[in-house]
Amino acid sequence: MNAPPEDQPASARPGFWRRFSQNLEAGRRAYVADLKEVFGRPAIDPTFWDDLEATLLAADTGVAVATRAVERLRQEAAGAHLRTPADALAHLKGILGAEMAPRPRSLNLDGRPAVVLVVGVNGSGKTTTIGKLAFWLRRQGRRPLLAAADTYRAAAIDQLRALAQRAQVEVVAHQPGADPGAVAFDAVQAALARGADVVLVDTAGRLHTRADLMEELRKVRRVLQRLDPNAPQEVLAVLDAHVGQNSARQVKVFAEAIGLTGLAVAKLDGTARAGVVLGIEEELGVPTKLVGIGEGLEDLDAFDPSEYLDALLRMEAT
Repeated sequence: MNAPPEDQPASARPGFWRRFSQNLEAGRRAYVADLKEVFGRPAIDPTFWDDLEATLLAADTGVAVATRAVERLRQEAAGAHLRTPADALAHLKGILGAEMAPRPRSLNLDGRPAVVLVVGVNGSGKTTTIGKLAFWLRRQGRRPLLAAADTYRAAAIDQLRALAQRAQVEVVAHQPGADPGAVAFDAVQAALARGADVVLVDTAGRLHTRADLMEELRKVRRVLQRLDPNAPQEVLAVLDAHVGQNSARQVKVFAEAIGLTGLAVAKLDGTARAGVVLGIEEELGVPTKLVGIGEGLEDLDAFDPSEYLDALLRMEAT
């Protein structure tokens, strides 16, 4: 098997994407049934194109992605480059893959320590994703440290401590109500002293409409840059796949306020909107770097566009 390009990291665990595909088959039978109906036809009939577009829209790929993909396929059919629905399926993966390919997907962990600032709206799965990411990084041979900069809720600090214990990593936390920037600053200092090479900064979930809380994120970033002008090396927004395209609109303000380097899409296995990654990347212009499909610490991995599209367009039982 050829090695993937450096900016298209392969999943560390092939079984991860197999499970995603199995969950797609078991949990979203209507969507998979639609795929089988559209692509299982003996010929491209007059309703094929409308039905294909409707199926892509039902998977929440987004209007722009679905319309563009179907139009490209129509053009190829007109040029006799494809003749059957099976041909269209093979070409569709190539079209969608080409749209996703240009975006770099590897985490930038070049700092010493590298700082990953994790943001998101309330209920997106942000803190749980941080625990999974810490576990994933340990599997990569890294030494992560967590910063409990969500100081608004004591429960958030307790949750992060519990996740840190399960992932077997250290956490730096202050009292509830403390300055989030001070927590982030102390966490980086602790990482330098303890030999940790990645600091994962949990921030308070916030509505995108709260300008004061967006300013607080800017302050955290400024504090981090006192220690390293290049920090944070990553600003990851966690999105809930259940919310679909609305999640992209929610985090767009984060991109405008502090800039985003990547997305972590959570709860992808529990939704019929399996194509949501395509639409989100289309709207935000930000690459998906991580994806979560379950509740366990091991249920997060690097996002692999090829594996994702294979699972998204697979029709047979797995």
